[in-house]
Amino acid sequence: MKDQARQLRKQQTDAEKVIWYAIRNRSIAGSKFRRQHAIGPYIVDFVCMELGLIVEIDGGQHNDRQDYDAKRTSFLESKGYHVIRFWNDEVLKDRERVLAEIYRQLELRKHSPSPQPSP
Repeated sequence: MKDQARQLRKQQTDAEKVIWYAIRNRSIAGSKFRRQHAIGPYIVDFVCMELGLIVEIDGGQHNDRQDYDAKRTSFLESKGYHVIRFWNDEVLKDRERVLAEIYRQLELRKHSPSPQPSP
């Protein structure tokens, strides 16, 4: 799983690169993100472990994988994570709106009494 995550980090899409450069180094709401991180049997695009927020950037292949994505999201939510998804073209065409939503979700998680995922 670690090798697969490492390979995915090397093969980021343009949209994933845009998000990574915007959220790395605690540059959004002071929150630390990991990229291409394994959680259970899945590798998520970006995760803030401290606040339990997962950010997924989806390409066109996800149109054909809705059942898989729903199962995956259900598993992650059962572990205490909140999953938000954006399409590649959303990120590339409206980066500021996407980053504003990530920031909003981080702030909600900071002030929410919801349980945090176990590491």
